Amino acid sequence: MLQGRSETSRGTAYGFLAYFLWGAMPLYFDALVPAGAWEILAHRVLWTLVLLGVGLALWRRLGFVGDLVRRPRRLAAVAAAGLLIATNWTIYVAAVVSGRATEAALGYFLNPLVTVALGVVVLRERLRPTQWAAVAVGAIACVYLAIDHGSPPWISIGLALSFATYGLLKNRLGGSMTAVESLTAETMVLAPIAAVLLVVLTLRGSTTFTTEGGGHTALLVLAGVVTAGPLLLFAAAARRVPLVTIGLLQFITPILQLLCAVLLLDEHMPLSRWVGFGIVWIALVLLATDSVRHARRSRRARLQAASVEAAACP
Repeated sequence: MLQGRSETSRGTAYGFLAYFLWGAMPLYFDALVPAGAWEILAHRVLWTLVLLGVGLALWRRLGFVGDLVRRPRRLAAVAAAGLLIATNWTIYVAAVVSGRATEAALGYFLNPLVTVALGVVVLRERLRPTQWAAVAVGAIACVYLAIDHGSPPWISIGLALSFATYGLLKNRLGGSMTAVESLTAETMVLAPIAAVLLVVLTLRGSTTFTTEGGGHTALLVLAGVVTAGPLLLFAAAARRVPLVTIGLLQFITPILQLLCAVLLLDEHMPLSRWVGFGIVWIALVLLATDSVRHARRSRRARLQAASVEAAACP
């Protein structure tokens, strides 16, 4: 019992740290200016691949690559996942370096709602009434923000949709690969594109890797650690804590992103946009409340079933 509680506490700490680091990423990407989104994406892919590739080689766990190559359908799914996460990274970095980190934060607030909606559309899942209410309130928030801004919040929608679709695809892949193997495979698929991108940017004189000093170069090299570190912490957390806990912890990231944007990056948030965010938060409260209630009911049902089974045993 005590060991189980210790593992849960450790997992919660890992999850908190993972989402905290993801939430603080606007500060890292802002520090990379004047590097553009495409250059940052290329370095992020290549240095992540180097870091994870070396790690898997030391652990003698690179055998999954051969197995993946022999399974074209799984390789195609990994390639699609890689393109989706690259799209998400590019939109996010472009938003931060262009002074629109608040819109990026909104995208990650919307992500749970889009994930639920995709579950209905793609997986034909049945929603509980409170989940329907949350999705409806989220749709109202998007309409309000579109009217207030004069156009739909494309950055937010793009981030939410790309990440939710990425999560859906990863769910369909199941546990065929570990989190580290999966990210390694995705960056392997993206590496040739990233390399060509860096060559093109270098020929155009648009790279900053060697022109902004040693500190800037070091920050770009650290893109591998910045990308892989939170993922490893998240994977460690996911093995130790209930899914509902992970679902609640994920709200740390967009909250911190918003705080970084407004308090540290000096982005202006008009009152009307705060109202739009408030509507989204109402939807998220509904969704979180429903998740907690459902988890409690499921736990009680399991305990009752276990009690009945125990009583029936001679």
